[in-house]
Amino acid sequence: MFTKTFKEISKKDVCIAGGKGASLGEMTQAKIPVPSGFVILVDAFDKFLEETDLVAEIASQIKAMNFQDINSVDKVSNVIRDLIADTPVPENLKKIFIDEFKKLDAKYVAVRSSATAEDGSVASWAGELETYLNTSSTNLVDNIKNCWSSLFTPRALFYAFEKKVITLGGQKKIRANTCKKLAHCYPVGVAVVVQKMVQSEISGICFTAHPVTQDLNQMVIETGWGLGEAIVGGKITPDTYIIDKTNWIIIDTNISDQEMMIVKSGSGVKETVVSNKTQSIQKLENKQIIKLAKLCQKIEDHYKHPQDIEFAITDNKIYITQSRPITTL
Repeated sequence: MFTKTFKEISKKDVCIAGGKGASLGEMTQAKIPVPSGFVILVDAFDKFLEETDLVAEIASQIKAMNFQDINSVDKVSNVIRDLIADTPVPENLKKIFIDEFKKLDAKYVAVRSSATAEDGSVASWAGELETYLNTSSTNLVDNIKNCWSSLFTPRALFYAFEKKVITLGGQKKIRANTCKKLAHCYPVGVAVVVQKMVQSEISGICFTAHPVTQDLNQMVIETGWGLGEAIVGGKITPDTYIIDKTNWIIIDTNISDQEMMIVKSGSGVKETVVSNKTQSIQKLENKQIIKLAKLCQKIEDHYKHPQDIEFAITDNKIYITQSRPITTL
């Protein structure tokens, strides 16, 4: 089996669905409002590598890489990503992916990388890999391959080295349910999340504990117009609301002017100008802030640990698109 729907996945499935996929499955089962989707499991990537005979070549490239030379890392990254991009996905795998996409009954999906490592103590790969928004049936398979190959960007390779997932001498460690030949030198796999696209009017991030003061009784919500990549990518300064979790009172509000937002454009996204009328107004009304805060508290209660949560709002409906532990607490 190379795919599972969110309803078939829980937090116990990090080794096959990656952190992101396992979290979305866990929240779906907990009745959190998560847009529906499925995960292309890490075994699918391994199957792709094995059936196309890319395993030995990629392993050879990684073993020859010199992490003390940025040009060496860039060269290896480009070679590996080009190899994956130029290699067709076997028809049996392609059919599985397209059939699952059709079941979502969605014109557009978000395709997100979801890294996995055998060792649960390995630091979160959040932000290290790639995401492709507004993906349609025509570019679904290409974007799945792009997510696979993002495991080998220079940034991801350096991150793996920094976190001692790989070492200068190679890492003799096998990840579960994976291609053993590659795992000897790169014990990280990648699953791919395929999720119904929410064309958010407002999006943002919620930290269920204060990320700076580490106050567990305070929640911080950051919001902006349009798709959340504007905030995640640091392209805008969002509104910031601080909520006292003991009495659900908003204790601080900082409203930021937002001149640019990211919106859908064809099968991708674009930056566009925010109208003068809405640039300076508060993104969420106070009632919406408290409603969102209580939903995020429900997620924290479920995981029993402070969370870093991504959300999207459209037609006054809140959707949760990701939740991960706040690793600094």
